[in-house]
Amino acid sequence: MQNKNKTVVRSMDLLNLFLTHRRLSINEMAQLSCIPKTSVHRMIGSLEEMGFLNKDKDGQYSLGLLFLQFGNLVAERLDIRPIALPVMQQLRDDVGEAVHLVLRDDWESIYIEKLDTDHPVRLFTKIGKKAPLYAGASSRIILAFMPEQERELYLDEIELKPIGSRTILDKEQLRASLALSRASGYSFSRSELEDYTAELSAPIFDHSGQIIAALSIAGLEVHFGEEQLPGLVQKVRDAAYAVSRKLGYNQ
Repeated sequence: MQNKNKTVVRSMDLLNLFLTHRRLSINEMAQLSCIPKTSVHRMIGSLEEMGFLNKDKDGQYSLGLLFLQFGNLVAERLDIRPIALPVMQQLRDDVGEAVHLVLRDDWESIYIEKLDTDHPVRLFTKIGKKAPLYAGASSRIILAFMPEQERELYLDEIELKPIGSRTILDKEQLRASLALSRASGYSFSRSELEDYTAELSAPIFDHSGQIIAALSIAGLEVHFGEEQLPGLVQKVRDAAYAVSRKLGYNQ
């Protein structure tokens, strides 16, 4: 058992080298780790076989895609609700509209937190509700800031179907809306998921600058007039940025 533990520790020592080096040869790993080359060769073979390391045609090693899978799982499973909740509460009290925290779930968005208001007429939204990525401000801001190749794959494959009376059904119009959202840093929708309602959303980024969630306010369409909209946009963008900062985003 002690020998096995020693092997695990040494294997981690080798993997830790890739925190500061993109590619390394066996000789370089042996030199940097002070582990005998024969031992390095044996451990590297096991790490490559398990998918932790990849070997290129030049005999150089780099971290394997398994780490990307693990990293994505960590990001997906990170519960940002307690991080976002104080900001959401302040935003709800400030604007007097329902506030939502929304994540991506494959080709859909999912509401994972909601703070309601005391308005007598409320939106039919609830935690766990899903929407396609093309419809509604929260969904569309996530789609807008997805990697371009992934976004185009989605746009090529998806069939746009009406949900509300103003759901975008033309792909070129959708692309134009996404480009505007990337340029302005927010998305706005009217009657796309539910008639006579409006939603205003901004992106939440993680420490690496990748979009991880969307923060939105939503309510009756009459509450989002042309005079109110600029001030609401600023408040939502500021709130989303505050959450992003808590997640390590510094751009």
